[in-house]
Amino acid sequence: MVLVLVLVLVLLVLMLVLVLVLMLVLMLMLMLMLVLMLVLMLMLMLMLVLMLLLVLMMMLVLVLVLLVLMLVLVLVLMLVLMLMLMLMLVLVLVLVLVLMLVLVLLVLPTLK
Repeated sequence: MVLVLVLVLVLLVLMLVLVLVLMLVLMLMLMLMLVLMLVLMLMLMLMLVLMLLLVLMMMLVLVLVLLVLMLVLVLVLMLVLMLMLMLMLVLVLVLVLVLMLVLVLLVLPTLK
């Protein structure tokens, strides 16, 4: 009887120890899972930050492109203005020449 009682007690203690160990292992597993989740969350946050940075970079690139386009537009406008001025000058010169010719034509008969 005594032996059986002792055996039962030992078995119970062993079972308790096993359950405790299992509980500990489960707790550790949970902790690991939590840590992994945290790491994943951090990774996601990093990814988001990187994405934001990329978007910002893209925005900067877009702004730069827009600035360059603006510069090109200004340059083109300047060129067009220059051309217009040149045309105006040419027109003025032509007008002056025509006037000179008319004057000469008008003055020549009177001289004769």
